[in-house]
Amino acid sequence: MIGNCPLRRGQSRQGPGVLAGLLLLGLCGLAGCARQGEYPSQPITLLCPWSAGGGTDRVSRQMAALLETELGVPVNVINATGGSGVTGHARGALARPDGYTLTMITVELNMLHWRGLTNITPDDFAPLMLLNRDSAAVLVRHDSPFATLDALEAAIRSQPGKLKMSGTAQGGIWHVAVAGWLLERGLSATSANWISINGAGPSLQELTAGGIDFVCCSLPEADALLAGGQVRCLGVMADARVPGYEQIPTFREQGHSWAMAGWRGLAAPRETPPDHLRILAGAVGRVTETAAFRDFMRQSGFTVALENPEAFRETLRQQDALFEEILGSEAFAGVSDERVGPMMFPAVIACLLLLVGIPVWWHPTLREPSDAAMPWKAWGNALVAMLAILWFLLVVEHLGFVLTAFGLLWGLMWRLRVRGLLAGGVSLLVSVLVFQVFGVLLRVPLPRGFWGW
Repeated sequence: MIGNCPLRRGQSRQGPGVLAGLLLLGLCGLAGCARQGEYPSQPITLLCPWSAGGGTDRVSRQMAALLETELGVPVNVINATGGSGVTGHARGALARPDGYTLTMITVELNMLHWRGLTNITPDDFAPLMLLNRDSAAVLVRHDSPFATLDALEAAIRSQPGKLKMSGTAQGGIWHVAVAGWLLERGLSATSANWISINGAGPSLQELTAGGIDFVCCSLPEADALLAGGQVRCLGVMADARVPGYEQIPTFREQGHSWAMAGWRGLAAPRETPPDHLRILAGAVGRVTETAAFRDFMRQSGFTVALENPEAFRETLRQQDALFEEILGSEAFAGVSDERVGPMMFPAVIACLLLLVGIPVWWHPTLREPSDAAMPWKAWGNALVAMLAILWFLLVVEHLGFVLTAFGLLWGLMWRLRVRGLLAGGVSLLVSVLVFQVFGVLLRVPLPRGFWGW
């Protein structure tokens, strides 16, 4: 007996164990909050909105390694990909503004809200420093029949909709770069079929495997494949030849009047404390002056373009106005079509709740019989449920969705007198399944905690 509630057979030994387990999870989740007097005093998360192997990922990992030395705490890179960049940028903007979450923001931040994919804008970030700018380039396989930019244009013109291209997600900067070039040549922005792939690295892999016909990305992102002779560059969308790639002609040299570039920079959530922002900006500034940073950027072919927080904020404002004009034009109307919108997750959850709730409400036999002699029990269960939800909100950013959801479900099932082993199995299955469907398959930005899940 606990209070006046009889336990089912087998529960007397499981109850204390379950409570101890939940307490341990809570203590682990709150452990990161114990040291708050000094900043930074715990690991920092650096969110990268794009896939591993691409230019943004490479710059993110280099900055993380250098910042670890400068700040004296681990800096962990998490690739929060999906949603054409929405996932990583939204997760970064909405993270707790405590200085322990940074985002490697990219030019797509100026584009996503104009495409109607999110309400996240540059105003949701506190910029720390612009790091680099890279012009777009068009690349083909080494054995491609397209020897020149004119030859590629002729093939697209003669076979509209047949050639396949990629470089990033649908509507990303490299997609807009190609679409703008096609429009400049008097073609439709959809004359070639854009295949949505989250990042230049996976896109180049698909190119070398023969799955697509050409890729648009920056030259540094294709540097290893260019050096190995696996791909060829037909031209770079810049006003002058890129240092380190002087052998590659510009579009303008070939009679194509079009240029487009992307950028990368570090930012924190908007409400991050000013003293934390000063520490972070100072650390980033010192890192960018090191030989290690300069050598990495030079050897990788990334064009260094440093701007302090104030100048970076002005750049964000100017870029936002530019892409409002570009993406709002009729010519680009068909470039950013998306099949899965940002309301997919809450809509699915609402439908599932209705599917479960309506039968229970409609058929009394599916509900537990009421116990008029113990009205306090219902109030107790409601209080436990509210406390469990509060616990979930407090620790989910630290523990991550899977562990926190598992603890929440297991605790509530135990409260409802479900056998411990069954409750644990069901809780584990449901939490992992929901994470795989929404966090992995649909790329919903679920909290991943220190361990990334």
